[in-house]
Amino acid sequence: MSATLAVDEILERRRRTGQRVLAMGSGEIGLPVHPLPAAALAGAVGENSYGPVAGSAALRAAVAGYWARRGLACDPDLVVAGPGSKPLLYALLLAIGGDVVIPVPGWVSYSAHAHLAGARPIPVRTRPGEGGVPDPDLLREAVRTARAAGRQVRSVVVTVPDNPTGTVTASATVARLAEVARELDLVIVSDEIYCDLVFDTDDPAPSPARFAPERTVVTTGLTKSLALGGWRLGVARLPDGDHALRERLVGVASQIWSSPVAPVQVAATLAFSEPAELVEHVAASRRLHAAVARAVAGRLGAAGALVSPVRATCYLYPDFEPLREHLAQAHGVRTGPELTGWLLERHGVGVLPGSAFGEPVHALRLRASTSRLYGDTDEERTAALAAADPLVLPWIRASLDRIDEVLGDLVGPPVTTTAHP
Repeated sequence: MSATLAVDEILERRRRTGQRVLAMGSGEIGLPVHPLPAAALAGAVGENSYGPVAGSAALRAAVAGYWARRGLACDPDLVVAGPGSKPLLYALLLAIGGDVVIPVPGWVSYSAHAHLAGARPIPVRTRPGEGGVPDPDLLREAVRTARAAGRQVRSVVVTVPDNPTGTVTASATVARLAEVARELDLVIVSDEIYCDLVFDTDDPAPSPARFAPERTVVTTGLTKSLALGGWRLGVARLPDGDHALRERLVGVASQIWSSPVAPVQVAATLAFSEPAELVEHVAASRRLHAAVARAVAGRLGAAGALVSPVRATCYLYPDFEPLREHLAQAHGVRTGPELTGWLLERHGVGVLPGSAFGEPVHALRLRASTSRLYGDTDEERTAALAAADPLVLPWIRASLDRIDEVLGDLVGPPVTTTAHP
């Protein structure tokens, strides 16, 4: 099972038994549904036909407009929709074929997708502070080595912005990736589900499609920017002029999901058209993510962990290596899974070890998601979205205080007890 979904199930079991938990494991965006897409979905319940495999013409036109507003010219005929970007990414690997390069650290499902598709993932480290994109020079070396051994390597998957690190790769690195991909004849699959959650909108994440539009697939969806993960709608922008890949992808889709859910497509058409109310809603969520993620990052840094500046998403990827000796002596913690296990068992905090993202087990890195700290009810979450300073809201302050408490126990001196006769 996906590590992110597994930790959610563990925390839910604990919650049902009355245990105190702090859910920071999965990337579920804990925000309410905006009334506009909700009304569009409700009004489309009569849409009960399968429809085109690639998605309705109206949806594909709206998606093409969405990308055009971000500087990526897009042919609606080269847009394919599916039941979430996750199955689309898997279907793309099936349609492209061959082995695939994935970033380390990288999202938990990339490696699993490759194995399910009968391929072998080739893990390549990212550059420091530039998560989501394999180091282009290391990528070239890894692909050449694999091909010399007889393997067919046809694609590289990247995440811009990145999950799990919350960082954004520099434009120069993405441009270099495009050069290497062109040299090696690789398809770039760019997972850009977080592209609208870059905190500084004047410095957007650089899409590989800007540098290599003829060989880059871009995927996104409604899960993160609009907190509609349960609606399951993702879209892919295929490389310029690559109708052959479209036919293969649609062929795979026709055998797996037939067509995207019709009522959800109506709501998604509205969402990708970006009416002003939704643009402001996304902007408010972006401000909320930035405030809370940076607050937690500051606490992790003050506790002694190394934390790259978070520029997007709701993810933090602290490295507790500077505290290795203390963690071993005080808590018997020597690996990433032992660290996350200690946090779960002692404090009910759900986070994921770096090993879930391809890191070696001994690495004392973990991913923490702040997207479930915005409140337990829609009323609280709506207030968090509207707040000028969400950090002063009692429920968010309580979560931050809880994090302070947990980190204090983690990095403080071990508690000893005196035996009494």
